[in-house]
Amino acid sequence: MAQSRLVRDATVGDAAACAEVYTPYVRDTAVSFELEPPTAAEVADRIAAALARHAWVVLEDGGRVVGYAYGAPFNARAAYDWSTSVSVYTEPGRRRSGAGRALYTALLDRLTGRGFRTALAGVALPNDASVGLHTAMGFEPVGTYRRVGWKLGRWHDVTWFQRPLGDGPADDGAPPAPPR
Repeated sequence: MAQSRLVRDATVGDAAACAEVYTPYVRDTAVSFELEPPTAAEVADRIAAALARHAWVVLEDGGRVVGYAYGAPFNARAAYDWSTSVSVYTEPGRRRSGAGRALYTALLDRLTGRGFRTALAGVALPNDASVGLHTAMGFEPVGTYRRVGWKLGRWHDVTWFQRPLGDGPADDGAPPAPPR
C-alpha cells in the first residue's frame, strides 16, 4: 500500500466522510438497498454500534477518508453470535486499486481477534467488482436470493458469500463465549 494510505479504526468523527463515500451507492446504484442516504448522525450511530461489538475501519489517502469497511450482526438470534455480516465501500474511482482488499484485510483481522468465526457478505447483482473482491478475499458463494430487492426500476438478486475467520467453525464441542 502506498505510504500516503493508512487503514485505521474508525471513530464517530469519521461519520461525515463515510456518509459521503456511501451516498453515491445509495443514490445511484443497487449496490445498497437503502433508498435514502443516511445522514452523518445516522452513520455516527452505526459506527458506534459496530465498534462496540464488531469493527469499523477506514482507509485514509493523504489524510482523507476514501473508504470504509465494517462488521455487523448477521442475525439477531443468539446461535448466530459467532457470525458477522461484512461490507466494504470505497469512493468512486478506487476499483482495482487495492483499497477494498486493504480494508477487508484489516477488518477481517479485527473480527477474528474478537472471536468471530464466520464472515458473510451479501452482494446485490449485477456487481462484478464486488464478486471479484469477495472471491479474491477467500469468500465462497453459498446461495442466491432471487428478485429480493426492487431498486432503480428493476428487481435484483443477492448472492451471499461466506468465509471462515480464524480456525472457522468447529463441529466438535461448544465454542468459546460469543464475541462481545
